[in-house]
Amino acid sequence: MKQFPTTPSVADAPDDLLSGHLWILELIDGRPLRFQLQDSGLLRVGDAGTVYDDPDAAPLPLQRAVRHIRESLDRETLRAAVDDVEQVTFFGVATTRESTPYELDLMPSFLGTEVWSADSQAFRPPGAADGIFGRLGLDPINTFEREYHARDFAVDSYEIPQSAWYDGPAAGVVIRNKQGQRGKLTNDAVETSDDEQPSDRTADKLTETHATADEVKSVTTTLESAGQPVTVDAVTDRLLETIGRKHPTQVTGSGSVDTDTLRSAIASRVQQLLEQ
Repeated sequence: MKQFPTTPSVADAPDDLLSGHLWILELIDGRPLRFQLQDSGLLRVGDAGTVYDDPDAAPLPLQRAVRHIRESLDRETLRAAVDDVEQVTFFGVATTRESTPYELDLMPSFLGTEVWSADSQAFRPPGAADGIFGRLGLDPINTFEREYHARDFAVDSYEIPQSAWYDGPAAGVVIRNKQGQRGKLTNDAVETSDDEQPSDRTADKLTETHATADEVKSVTTTLESAGQPVTVDAVTDRLLETIGRKHPTQVTGSGSVDTDTLRSAIASRVQQLLEQ
């Protein structure tokens, strides 16, 4: 699977990045996620450094986005468009709660950014990638400017626009040209959000917060509407996906909650509620 392309700061990007016509895209404060459709119809996914032949092995913060891709990807449209689906790698971002206070409940769990074709050994132009994601049933990253002439773009005076995903400024922008070059401008003025206390970072606290009667009922309704069986495991999986998305630093890395302990606590609570 193709590695993520490097996106340097605009100051470190090639000089001719700012030439011709530019696409200016919102820089999303999330976690990198890439995927391929295999000949079997199953997905292969990856983060910035690791490829997972079994998507269920991907880190918990990515699982909501992985499920979204599994359920939304129009496989037949993709197969009809290319000779070999395994020659195409899709890149994007799993929208997780990092430091920018996005309204996650209103935000797609995955936003597509790039499409790589191994046949042509090239990334598709930004306009083409935008359309490809849309035709395949996935949301592309939102675009602030299309075909923006480079002569009208001044790095020092450029004002980063408001984010599409909360009432505040974007975390930055990614600038791309049609030659495949890219660079980013980050926004130091973004107010970060981290209201969690150390006492919140336990399996019991996360269970208390997320395995509520209302949350379990919501998941149950979703499963029933999709014609899927309502089981303890199915409900638990979805609640864990929510926790992973909203508390990514609590379930990965040093000092994180043990996910087996968390799953056990969630499952126990779900079973109690389903039996009522």
